[in-house]
Amino acid sequence: MGRAVKIGVIGAGSAVFSLGLVRDLCLAESLAGSLVTFMDIDAERLELVHRLAVRYAAELGVGLRFEATLERERALREADFVLNTAMVGGHDCEEAWRRLSEEHGYYRGLRLQTNLQQYELMLSVARDMERLCPDAWLVQSSNPVFEGCTLMARQTGIKLVGLCHGFYGYRRLCEAIGVPPDEVQWEAPGVNHWIYLTQFRYQGRDLYPLIDEWIETKAAAYWANFRGSFSDTQLSRAAIDHYRRVGLMPIGDASRCFSEWYYHTDLATKRRWYGYLGGFDSEIGWSHYLQRLRENIEKLRRVALDTSARVTEALPPVRTREIQVPLIDAIANDRPGIFQVNVPNNGAIEGIADDVVVEGKALVDGAGIRLLHVGRLPEKLMQMVLLPRILKMEKELLAFTTGDRDVLVSCVLEDHRTRSLEQAEAVVDAMLALPWNANLAARFSRPRRRPLPEYQLDSIEQPAQ
Repeated sequence: MGRAVKIGVIGAGSAVFSLGLVRDLCLAESLAGSLVTFMDIDAERLELVHRLAVRYAAELGVGLRFEATLERERALREADFVLNTAMVGGHDCEEAWRRLSEEHGYYRGLRLQTNLQQYELMLSVARDMERLCPDAWLVQSSNPVFEGCTLMARQTGIKLVGLCHGFYGYRRLCEAIGVPPDEVQWEAPGVNHWIYLTQFRYQGRDLYPLIDEWIETKAAAYWANFRGSFSDTQLSRAAIDHYRRVGLMPIGDASRCFSEWYYHTDLATKRRWYGYLGGFDSEIGWSHYLQRLRENIEKLRRVALDTSARVTEALPPVRTREIQVPLIDAIANDRPGIFQVNVPNNGAIEGIADDVVVEGKALVDGAGIRLLHVGRLPEKLMQMVLLPRILKMEKELLAFTTGDRDVLVSCVLEDHRTRSLEQAEAVVDAMLALPWNANLAARFSRPRRRPLPEYQLDSIEQPAQ
């Protein structure tokens, strides 16, 4: 027997994620009797998820309770766990900003607006939790996990953990070199979306030589023949190039859109490094993702409207690979387990401040979450990748917390696509002028300084010959 808990889900209109959560909860017998409160501002999507969840549990004969609300406070009050999967504005807002920032010379857009919007939401949820459910755990499941969790850990006193499934990239490596993923010993510490394989062993044998052998003997043929519906980031040319440069294999998103700029200058370049789709984040790969998302939602909508359809046929009762429910079970019912998580460093990785949220393996049980000690990572990796990434995070959080427009513009100036101060100022102006960014415009409302007088080169007296 286990303990029933209350779980509040913020952004529950994310139907694919929420119904995956429902599947995992229904299959977790130790959480029987729990209450799940779905919350979203989109009433239609919220009703879709709630209706399907109730039918799903009934078909399986599971004693879970579900309720839906448009009010965040109701979802948080008396919660034991809060899952935040919300994305402000959704993909429509993100795509509109992408098109606008491309007009200013930023191919595939800037993430800056999305991050800033998410910081406001994450911090407001965390502060509401301090007031309404101070003993609850926040399980942050939407991006940016690294920056957002660091911000919340510094600004509030809640218990929090960030989760990301990118670490499963190690399994793709196992498949390529022919070893069973479930029997491999692996570790991949770092910061979210920048994690690296520091240990990779099978039956006591180091598997890095098998990776090198695959690169030398099979990679070229794999790249020439790969025609999957999604880009295989983990085995891409970009991942292998990154591995050769920093000395450790990047896992998951570390070799995707968060890696070296020279993989991403245009579509032709993306195709060189990620294959015919140009990677998950190219205009081709991303459109495939959005199309698949729309198809999945439409499929769920049809099932929800057809009361004669069995939900368990559309969503077979098989556990997903997401770890939200196993982690909740480990804490709620004191079932010790090792999980890949994002929590404040507190000495786990030497050379990184204690209050920076890092990713790595942790022991999770009824006493909480304790990162396993990593020690010092290779200096080359620290200097080339992790420390610069942390500094970028610090500057963006400084801009957000202070509302300093100069710092905000400086974040844009560091982007390799920026060619002038005027370009950076213009794209920031465009971002803050968007109708849905009134809150950001108010945050960065410092009056602009008068421009310096123009420098006229032809007015300078030429030196005598």
